[in-house]
Amino acid sequence: MALTAKQAFKELSRPGPHRVMRGDLALVGLPGAVLTPESGKGLPAVVFGHGWLQPIKRYHGFMRHLASWGFVVAAPATQTGPLPSHRLFTADMRTALDVCTSVRLGEGRISVNPEQLGMSGHSLGGGCAVLAAAEDERVRAVGTMGLSETRPSAIDAARECTMPALHLSGDEDLISPPIGHAEPVTQAWAGPVQLRGIDKATHLGFTENWQWTDLLLDGKPQSKTQKISRILLTAFFLRVLTGNREYSALLEEEIKGCSIDYTRGPAVPSLA
Repeated sequence: MALTAKQAFKELSRPGPHRVMRGDLALVGLPGAVLTPESGKGLPAVVFGHGWLQPIKRYHGFMRHLASWGFVVAAPATQTGPLPSHRLFTADMRTALDVCTSVRLGEGRISVNPEQLGMSGHSLGGGCAVLAAAEDERVRAVGTMGLSETRPSAIDAARECTMPALHLSGDEDLISPPIGHAEPVTQAWAGPVQLRGIDKATHLGFTENWQWTDLLLDGKPQSKTQKISRILLTAFFLRVLTGNREYSALLEEEIKGCSIDYTRGPAVPSLA
């Protein structure tokens, strides 16, 4: 039975029912991490791309949360320097998708459904998630946080993306202000799409823990921003990739501290 938005927010704010296991993508030749439920066959998978200059450890809480709700989450730890190649990072994200679908994880106890694959990311990782989705027909859903424009252009790539998308932006993001990044990507998106703005969220509000780049870039980790983004993206990927309608109210209604700035197409599409 579907929950109200308030009920769904409260339930998804807690870890899911699965015990989470952590592995190393380096074992298959790609630096990075993979978090999974302890076991499960035919699971949905999401590949996550880090932000500019950000180590993937700043997103472990988000990744762990998704894994606790039944997702395999893989995050390549490449292109972390000051001059990253967006094209190469996109290729690494697609390679991580290959790992999820072709390698038995968890000593063979875990397998991924190739029809339930998503892309996600923060900052440049969000832009590269769009590039990867435009290039890879396996991607069925895209969810981003503080998306940054890329080279090649994520705005141009969005015109090739017919899968559902949820883009979360920070109202006080001075590194990737929505008007020049998430908004044009949303406007160009070919499929069902929603853009939400999180009140007072900065560019680094989506990250976790302190890191030296907090002295260089705008903003700092914000627990409220992290909480809202975890809840909404978990609800989105559950709905689109698995067909779980229980938390759909979160995708249809505004919630405190997070406005719906743009919607086109069904608010709660599903490909499952």
